[in-house]
Amino acid sequence: MGHIKYLLFYLLCGFGADFAQIILGGADSIIPNLGASGAIAGVLASYLILFPQARIKTIIPFAGIATITFVPAMFMIGIWILTQVASIFLQEQTGGGGVAFWAHVGGFATGLVLTFLLGNRSGRTAPIFSR
Repeated sequence: MGHIKYLLFYLLCGFGADFAQIILGGADSIIPNLGASGAIAGVLASYLILFPQARIKTIIPFAGIATITFVPAMFMIGIWILTQVASIFLQEQTGGGGVAFWAHVGGFATGLVLTFLLGNRSGRTAPIFSR
């Protein structure tokens, strides 16, 4: 994207996240909406679009033992966004928690859209990392 486009992208993802939290999370909320997690969610969405074949080095705990492996970005980021959406409904049932999950979802959606508008059009993808 380049420096200027990325700055614009990041700020717009942050604004999209804030608007989603205000509109969908309830305008009557008294909890301040601070932080950059919504903008980072937009970056995750862009990474997913621009580097679909990338693999992420991940620690996976199983039965008290942790192993390090490479997992497709599509899988990891997909799991992450699903947990954000599920957390919206869990938070509604439990009465809160102070996390702006709608901002995460809104930033992610904004990132998806903006990637096609501002993203890298060279067709390059990230290298596939392996052991």
